[in-house]
Amino acid sequence: MSTVAVLLVLLVALLHLYFLVLEMFLWTRPLGLKVFRQSAEKAEQSKVLAANQGLYNGFLAAGLVYGALTGSREFELFFLACVIIAGLYGAATVNKRIFFIQSMPALLAMGAVLAV
Repeated sequence: MSTVAVLLVLLVALLHLYFLVLEMFLWTRPLGLKVFRQSAEKAEQSKVLAANQGLYNGFLAAGLVYGALTGSREFELFFLACVIIAGLYGAATVNKRIFFIQSMPALLAMGAVLAV
């Protein structure tokens, strides 16, 4: 596997670890409120759902890290596809910028993995 492919897969994993932290621990704090553009009241009402969402982002990151460390192309492609689909759904239902933040890096990583 090329170094570029591994680095891109790990970048996507790091992004999802960041999402985990934002959603599980910072959802009702100033940074979480700013990033997700919501009021303190709305964040408080949805914090359990956000924590659940953050946990799923952690699972995506774990799968990507496992794939990168073991060189398992199948793991990388599966988890990158999951990220891409989640980003497309988020872009369609929440905010178009999710495509660029979540799906685009995963698409680039998938292209690099497939190019090897």
